[in-house]
Amino acid sequence: MNAVFALLLAAAPPMAVIDEVDTMRREPPPHGGIGMSTAWRISDAVPQPRRMEFRRRTLDVGASIGEHPIAHDEVYYVLEGEGEVVSDGQRAVLRKGMTAYLYEGAVVGITQRGDAPLALIISYPVERKVP
Repeated sequence: MNAVFALLLAAAPPMAVIDEVDTMRREPPPHGGIGMSTAWRISDAVPQPRRMEFRRRTLDVGASIGEHPIAHDEVYYVLEGEGEVVSDGQRAVLRKGMTAYLYEGAVVGITQRGDAPLALIISYPVERKVP
């Protein structure tokens, strides 16, 4: 069993260390959202192949990520600010330190609320193409 474990470890690619400053860009929020945002597409800088997305996004005051169906589970974690998340019509307020775990098959989105931008970490698995 130890030889198999050693083989599995040897097959792993080296770790990737990414400075978020190298991934930052200003852009409209995705999925038909409104306003503007700053996006850090951190996992885009990871050498392929990778199995998950890890992103940071700050929604400007009044901005939103539009409602969209998801084909995987997805996590929104609030770093700063306040927002309102929706999943299949159910709404909840999120503040700093709160997480929304969203399930495959739901229609989800999030809107910035309050006077300060909404800073989020968003993570989900990479969608695999079936051969």
